[in-house]
Parts: sequence; C-alpha cells; structure tokens
Amino acid sequence: MTAEHVTVEPPRHPLPSLTTYELKAYRRDLERAIAYFDSQAPSPPVRSDLQARLDAVAAEQEDRARIAHA
Repeated sequence: MTAEHVTVEPPRHPLPSLTTYELKAYRRDLERAIAYFDSQAPSPPVRSDLQARLDAVAAEQEDRARIAHA
C-alpha cells in the first residue's frame, strides 16, 4: 500500500449530515488507513488523529442505531 492509499480526506459535511452509505464508506477508509499505520514501526503521529476521527464516526453510527431502535 502506498501513501496515496492512506490519505483519508475529511467529509465535506458534518458527520450528522452524511448519508448512512457515506458514513460507512468514510469509516471503512479510516479503518484501512489505521490498519496500514499500525503496520508501520513506529506508528506516525497522524494515526492518533485518524483514530479520533474513527471514534467520532463510530459514535455517530451508534447514535443512529440507538434512535432507530428507540
């Protein structure tokens, strides 16, 4: 995997405004980038930023699931 595959652009809109598909695709991109950086020794500092973004996406998905099942 090259550096161009590791670039994860932030979405153009806030997370709550993304469609479910867009949110899922963004999460997948973040997970792939994090997995790539985890294979590096040592992990670059950007990995923690990606993890924070992934945590925000996961929280948004959990909120949507909670609302859907309420």
